[in-house]
Amino acid sequence: MDLHLLRTFVTVHRAGSFTRAAALLGLSQPAVTSQIRTLERQLGRPLFLRRARGVTPTTVGDELAHRAAPHLDALVEITETGLHGRVGARTLHVAGPPEFVSLRALPALTPLLSEGLTLRTSLFGAAEESLDGLAAGRHDLAVATARPRGGLLTATPLCDEEHVLVAAPRWAARLAPDVLLAEGAVVLDQLPVVEVHESLPFVARYWAAVFESKPAAAGTVVVPDLRAVLESAVSGAGLAVLPRYLCEAALADGRLVALLDPPVPPLRTYFLVVRTGTLALSHIARAHDTLLRAAAGW
Repeated sequence: MDLHLLRTFVTVHRAGSFTRAAALLGLSQPAVTSQIRTLERQLGRPLFLRRARGVTPTTVGDELAHRAAPHLDALVEITETGLHGRVGARTLHVAGPPEFVSLRALPALTPLLSEGLTLRTSLFGAAEESLDGLAAGRHDLAVATARPRGGLLTATPLCDEEHVLVAAPRWAARLAPDVLLAEGAVVLDQLPVVEVHESLPFVARYWAAVFESKPAAAGTVVVPDLRAVLESAVSGAGLAVLPRYLCEAALADGRLVALLDPPVPPLRTYFLVVRTGTLALSHIARAHDTLLRAAAGW
């Protein structure tokens, strides 16, 4: 069996599309289609089902990908680093939320730089963007707030983050704790809101978990970066829902006040995601293990 055909097959399996695989391989789409048909004739079995948008692997295709991909990745590592190259002398492409990658993932991975690893990052607000890029081979590892489905990607729970409803002291001083406990959603819906998107994803998740309702307010300030949401809330622009790790320092020095302390605080889980089989590559496995160890203290 031709290794070039296998490499093309694994790329199509990961990309979910002949067109995307062709772009990744530097080939034309007809060339990729021809190679897959050749491999299917050699095996005597179909490997993909053609859909209107992309392809779906058959059970035979999934089995072949899961068996072949780790070995192909290992061969790529040998050709890129050489037989006597340092294990860590590779580039790791990481994707994920801008705040989490900047404040947690990158500092945790920094010790690996002394082993020869270099880092390249792609920052996305939506988990789907990180996972799509990972599946297409543009990234090696992704941090995501959604667990991917199917066997193409492998996800490991990384950590949970607690969400806190906060505001600057001047807003908090206007809110009586007993009133918030009794009719919190109604009172808070009258205040300005700082969020990352018009749909108020953080506020809506908090309202659903704590008040079992939907927020009635609209965003007063909408900015697609939680660090900017933090600074806007500190400046008094309005209330916000933030991860505790991000606003902990502002809470400690009084720049922000936690408006509520619910018995069960809303949580969001982060997942560490790789393409299935790529943990056979030493630089990805090392980064994966490093992040899991660091997350034990987050």
